[in-house]
Amino acid sequence: MRLVRLWSWIALAGGTLFYFLPLIATFEFSLRARRGVYSFDAYANVLGDAEFQATFGYSAMVALATIALGVAIVAPTAFWIRLKLPRLRPVVEFLTLLPLVIPPIVIGFGYIRLYDTSSFLPLTGTALGADVLLAFGYATLALPYMYRAVDTGLRAIDIRTLTEAAQSLGAGWPTIVLRLILPNILTAVLSGAFLTFAIAIGEYVLAALLNRPAFGPYMVLMGSNRAYEPAALAVIAFAITWACMGLIQIVSLVVAGQTQDLSRR
Repeated sequence: MRLVRLWSWIALAGGTLFYFLPLIATFEFSLRARRGVYSFDAYANVLGDAEFQATFGYSAMVALATIALGVAIVAPTAFWIRLKLPRLRPVVEFLTLLPLVIPPIVIGFGYIRLYDTSSFLPLTGTALGADVLLAFGYATLALPYMYRAVDTGLRAIDIRTLTEAAQSLGAGWPTIVLRLILPNILTAVLSGAFLTFAIAIGEYVLAALLNRPAFGPYMVLMGSNRAYEPAALAVIAFAITWACMGLIQIVSLVVAGQTQDLSRR
């Protein structure tokens, strides 16, 4: 047992070093913008850049729209498949895995060819139409993660009993999904939302093909023109990612506390 524990600690230490050493090296390099001393000049340059603020704000708004779109599509679908059509689960799971196989560049070129200015629905001809396509593209890329997160949450509760109890009280399907199912799988939905947000913030191909002012193309452009600012951007993106994870944990604890209070009552 002691030998097993020793190897467990060694594996944990090795994994921690493998994960954090590149981050520490990136952070240390980002502090070398001023010759001879460590400084936060690179971070000041990045955070003070108007283009950084505009592109990150745009990507954050698209990410929120993508999360809302993904939840609106995935949650009712996963609920209905598990409740009424369990035999179709393998088919749906296979379809949700396709975005992992099909490259984003194929999806982007497909959007351009299908929705160009000469088509019946010229979405690429306007900024709003391109934004809609970008949100749908991000929702497609995040589909494998969002579906599995929601499906795992549904697996943890007895949806059939909850649905039958709600129907016996006269609740309709919208009420069941919005006021009964979603609150019980909120933690799973938040996990899928976090992954969707991370994908939407860092994605480059779709935003570049659709010519949208997103954060991903800005990071690539910054990396080709600057030395220390890209490292600062990487650290900032890492901090934002961990902040999102922290928010998910806080919301999960709050929801769990409220659920326990309701069960006690």
